[in-house]
Amino acid sequence: MAEVVHEKMTQLCREVVHVNNIKWNILERVSVFKQFFQFIWDRILACSIGKPVRYRRLARRPYSPPPEAMEAGVESLETASCSGFNADSDLVRLKISLLGDCQIGKTSFMIKYVGDEQKKKCLGMTGLNLMDKTLFVQGARISFSIWDVAGDSRSIDHVPIACKDAVAILFMFDLTSRCTLNSVVEWYGQARKWNQTAIPILIGTKFDDFVQLPPNLQWTIVTQARAYAKAMKATLFFSSAKHNINVNKIFKFIMAKLFNLPWTVERNLTIGEPIIDF
Repeated sequence: MAEVVHEKMTQLCREVVHVNNIKWNILERVSVFKQFFQFIWDRILACSIGKPVRYRRLARRPYSPPPEAMEAGVESLETASCSGFNADSDLVRLKISLLGDCQIGKTSFMIKYVGDEQKKKCLGMTGLNLMDKTLFVQGARISFSIWDVAGDSRSIDHVPIACKDAVAILFMFDLTSRCTLNSVVEWYGQARKWNQTAIPILIGTKFDDFVQLPPNLQWTIVTQARAYAKAMKATLFFSSAKHNINVNKIFKFIMAKLFNLPWTVERNLTIGEPIIDF
């Protein structure tokens, strides 16, 4: 009797081992296929990165915007939705990417620029938010498509699609958290794998909280941020979405760089004030 039971147990163990072997073989093959398709996808994205896009100087055209829309030479149009824009020969589409860690104010920064009403029209998906805003600049319509990549580790897969064809990449960090500034190095490295021509801009957020820090700590953060910006060949802005400090100015700076517009920013290195360095 004992021999029969032993034989049955042995047979059962063999079947369990066999099933486990099949399971692991399947998982191994799935893993191989996943790595293969990821490799193919990476190569497609890499090969699709085009040459630098050169924009012509915008020609002046007769146009009379409403007085309330005027703002320092850039006339803000009642913004369009995330669903897209009507085809128009005057429309210039520009893609902007926002990269940085979680909870540093990227989304608040984007909403402050496009407007609260656009938040309801935002196209959102896991790890990625898209918002649009259209402006009139010297008679031409400029459409900003802003791609906000969430800062968690699961969102890193969105970096290639977010950075591809972007004319500017905004690398953002929390001025009150030095670890988010240190993370900019990794975000910069990831972004440059997919786009080597976009204008790099380093942005410190939450300036309103930053000015509450001790002056010596402010000086340390300013010095480190300036060093990073120099290494990245980026312009450095300190900003606050809450108080709308330098938010609009950053996008005007991008347009001025792209279209050779007669508008420049003034350098400001005064501790306790919103830094602008280039």
